Amino acid sequence: MASLFSKIIAGEIPCYKIAETANCFAFLDINPLSLGHTLVVPKIEIDNIFDLDMDLYQELFGLAKTIAKALEQLVDCKKVGVAVIGLEVPHAHIHLVPINEVYDIDFKKPKLKLSSTEFEAIQSKIIAKLV
Repeated sequence: MASLFSKIIAGEIPCYKIAETANCFAFLDINPLSLGHTLVVPKIEIDNIFDLDMDLYQELFGLAKTIAKALEQLVDCKKVGVAVIGLEVPHAHIHLVPINEVYDIDFKKPKLKLSSTEFEAIQSKIIAKLV
């Protein structure tokens, strides 16, 4: 059975897409910890990020770096935190979370409630910085 992320990549579930490479896909987290919280995933379903072959691993983290640099320019944050947890969806993924303190990346925190207009606004700003 396809993972939630595979369904998003296939277009079966809508998302706020940020970027795509030959083998990776990035989109806004719909339950964000902070404005701009982005997920970067490989297109193939592999549960453990450390099971990715080295080329795909580097492509995934390369895309994450590019998006993180755009987020740093757009969102009021000290850094973009990175989390690889992988328990909630059995598909390797990187969380990019703009943070100002360590507790900003605590996944037990209440999530932001954004309107589609707010998601679309940050989506278009991030995409514009990537071009």
